[in-house]
Amino acid sequence: MRPLGILSGTVIPRGGELFGNLREALIETEYGPAEVMRSDEVAFISRHGADPERYVLPHRINHRANMKALAELGVKEIVAINSAGSLHRKWKPGTIMIPEDFIFLAGIPSMFRDRYAHMTPQLDPGVRWRLLEAAQQSGVNAVDHGVYFQMPGPRLETRAEIRMIAQFADLVGMTLASEAVTAQEFGLAYGALCSVDNYGNGLAEEPLTVEQIVAHARENARVMIAVATRYLENYGRRTP
Repeated sequence: MRPLGILSGTVIPRGGELFGNLREALIETEYGPAEVMRSDEVAFISRHGADPERYVLPHRINHRANMKALAELGVKEIVAINSAGSLHRKWKPGTIMIPEDFIFLAGIPSMFRDRYAHMTPQLDPGVRWRLLEAAQQSGVNAVDHGVYFQMPGPRLETRAEIRMIAQFADLVGMTLASEAVTAQEFGLAYGALCSVDNYGNGLAEEPLTVEQIVAHARENARVMIAVATRYLENYGRRTP
């Protein structure tokens, strides 16, 4: 069967401990190398790099190389696992959200080969529905809607920025939109599973720190792993 593509960051830093006996592979592409952990069932990429000592900042992630590598491995469907900040107090840390749309107003080119073409970006409806199904089967009460607002990073947002983007979105992060657009340009169906790991700057009483975000992401990892594992099980049953 075609492998399922899974991308993650700080929530699940390495897939080998999660998805069975994966072997490391360095896939050379025309856009650069991509580090992939793979088996017959899974092609896993840690978007910030497999080595924590060589952490790749959000604005330096080579999305083109990652998506090209997955495409070359036969991937047609991607589940992305994302850590995000909440833009509203009702979405508390620990909330799991499967967003329906995203906003990113700067940064990535409209086509990966810099050629003229029209594309309507979206999060794949089929992958979204199957993520919601996997969450329900795992006993996870996931929010079935929401908009993700991508900021360029790597710095966190100001309080004024959070107030502004909260008028249009529910979550804020630094990677999802870039991945989703690039995946679609390579013909890959992409959906996202987001864990709320912190409130946006100014929503909590205490100042926001990177250490807090990482700590909350690790706390939420168990739930994210359960949903991703069930998705993979379902994928194996429906994919020849």
